[in-house]
Amino acid sequence: MLRSVLARLGVFAASLIAASFVIFVITQALPGDVAASILGFGATPEQLAAKRAELGTDRPFLVQYADWAGGVLRGDFGRSWFSGTPVAAMIGPRLEVTASLVTGGLGLALLIALPLGAVAALKRRQWQGVVTSAAAQVGMAIPAFWAGILLVYVFAVTLRWFPANGYAPLRDGGGAWASHLVLPVIALGAVQGAVLTRYVRSAFVEVLGEDYYRTARSIGWTRWRALARHGVRNAALSLVTVLGLQLATVIVGAIVVERVFQLPGLGSLLLDVVTRHDLVAVRGVVLLLVFVVLVINALVDISYALIDPRLRTGDRS
Repeated sequence: MLRSVLARLGVFAASLIAASFVIFVITQALPGDVAASILGFGATPEQLAAKRAELGTDRPFLVQYADWAGGVLRGDFGRSWFSGTPVAAMIGPRLEVTASLVTGGLGLALLIALPLGAVAALKRRQWQGVVTSAAAQVGMAIPAFWAGILLVYVFAVTLRWFPANGYAPLRDGGGAWASHLVLPVIALGAVQGAVLTRYVRSAFVEVLGEDYYRTARSIGWTRWRALARHGVRNAALSLVTVLGLQLATVIVGAIVVERVFQLPGLGSLLLDVVTRHDLVAVRGVVLLLVFVVLVINALVDISYALIDPRLRTGDRS
């Protein structure tokens, strides 16, 4: 078990290093001159050269990468080329917003997917299962931003039940914090819940054909009890895998939802710094998002051994 965990940590470190290099390469390849963006179109060649020297963008590529990566290892993501603010200070206040949205969205998606996926599996040959599967298909086709706009129109503009945009920090009161997150969480979680429902249905349908499920039914257990007792645990490997894969999709969806509801999260920050061509800030935000995805994927890999003891020794038979 320890050897497996150490191997996965090694893969995590190598993946993070590779991701940091790719992020740096891509941001360097973006069109435009940051010195010209800062100084404006009227800048002279001498002023542009001086600004590039000040920012360090005139140095060799590998020197720039080594300097940036070394700073990241020390916890220094650099400073914004436009405002001079440390990138870490720009990211810090926005973490709460994005973490609240992503956590709430994933939680709501699971609350939707588990019961509906079970209904779609158990009653797949009845009208309840057909309707549930059809509703999930429709939900998968709805973009998160469209769902957000619809929710704002109905519940914020028409009914005035919730704020249309903005964010209230948790330290200012749980009520205000929750009221500003209700609509964004629903917009993100409902769409992801529809996607997960299809995966949950497939996992449970597979369980329904196993011998242990038929044995539980033969001794008098109801379908729901047999599925809850044996199905959830045996379908957990598939569900955990899907959750790990869907995390990146949830984060991308959160970026869009933040824009719709004007939430000051990492997604809004990323769009702002990309528009300004503030590459140092872009690298910091993207690397943080990649780090989160890699951490979740590493935890998913480690959780396999906790769910299925056979995987602790590598025996899948």
